[in-house]
Order: sequence, then structure tokens, then C-alpha cells
Amino acid sequence: MRHPLDIVAMFAALWLLASMVLDALTPKELTAVMIAIAIGPAIVITAVFYYLRCPRTDFAVMFAALWLISDVAIAFISPKALPHLLIVLGFVPALLIGTVLHWQRFQHRHERLPVPSAKRS
Repeated sequence: MRHPLDIVAMFAALWLLASMVLDALTPKELTAVMIAIAIGPAIVITAVFYYLRCPRTDFAVMFAALWLISDVAIAFISPKALPHLLIVLGFVPALLIGTVLHWQRFQHRHERLPVPSAKRS
């Protein structure tokens, strides 16, 4: 059973950890507080979907989209240009999840029904 206080503690710790790691990777003008404000809504939305027990695939796709949105938000509030590595890092979860979903679909292609052919009479 997922207790709401456990979920709050877990996502608050992840929020703090992500803010501190991103603070180390970004320019000095971008503070940890600014980063925390930019990624805060994504963390809250992710925690709500975790509490609601979203299916794993839906949760992964939603996480990748929110990560990319947070990366764009950080780029908007940054007074200096972000390093290219950080911009690429925003696309990595979406790329990984898209690759996994495509691979799963490729692996299960034989289980799908064949497309019916149009017969001419």
C-alpha cells in the first residue's frame, strides 16, 4: 500500500536531489531555488500520477514529457545560455522511452492481426 506521506517524502527528496544536481550542471547565475521552482510542478504532477497508480507505460511517457517541459522551463529562466549537454539531457528520457516502446512493438508484431484485404467481386 502506498501511503501518501511516503509518496510526499520520496518525491520531496527526489525534488531536492534533482535541484542540487542541476544546480551543479548549470551556470552559476542559475540558482538551486530557481531550478526548484522550475521543476516543482513536474514533480507534483508526477507524484499525483504515482499515487493514482498509473500504468507503467503511461507513467514513463508522462515522466519523459514533464522532464522535457522542465528542461524548457529551466532554459527560459536561465540568464545565460545553457550548456549543450543539459539541453540534450532533456531529450534523453523521451528518446529512451520511445526506443523501448518501438522495440516492444517490433517484438510483438507477429501477435497483431493481419490487415484484412479488400476483395473485389
